[in-house]
Amino acid sequence: MIELVYHVAVTADLFIADKNGVADDSVFLYADDGGDFFESVRQYHAVLMGRKTYEYGFQYGLKPGEPSGIAQAAHPGLKHYIFSNQMEFESNEQVELVKEDVVSFCTRLKQETTDQQKKIWLCGGGNLAGKLLDHQLIDTLILKVNPIILGEGIPLFGASKKKINLKLTDIKSYESGVIVPTYQIIY
Repeated sequence: MIELVYHVAVTADLFIADKNGVADDSVFLYADDGGDFFESVRQYHAVLMGRKTYEYGFQYGLKPGEPSGIAQAAHPGLKHYIFSNQMEFESNEQVELVKEDVVSFCTRLKQETTDQQKKIWLCGGGNLAGKLLDHQLIDTLILKVNPIILGEGIPLFGASKKKINLKLTDIKSYESGVIVPTYQIIY
């Protein structure tokens, strides 16, 4: 079964954006990892995004049905699956609008892909991640922990309150104070 990796930037208090959904360089340090993030995105064969995560790119010129800017810059050709019952656009070769149940779709996607070398990137958001965590579909958690405390914002796993054990498998640190731990999720 293919590995599903939740790879996301967070604050030290584990928010993926501020309370208004802002996740720009006023919250996160994007240019401090020497290109490690862009290099790591190349390991993925597909990306999953909730509607709000995908729509965040609209303020930077992204149009419905286009691949997200950051994923496109790091990995041209990366297949996008956008989960929304509210959006309307024509799916295409690179961007598929998924309106069916998130859990059913992701379960099937993981089972249909038999190549153990392939990985799927869960880019966000918190509500999507919470649903997938609650159904034990996320295998690995990679956090780019930024040295800032917001106090309030969009939680890493939305409304999920599930207790999960983690096993640290790797950690990197940067002069800026950013740390990037990688955890195996133990269900």
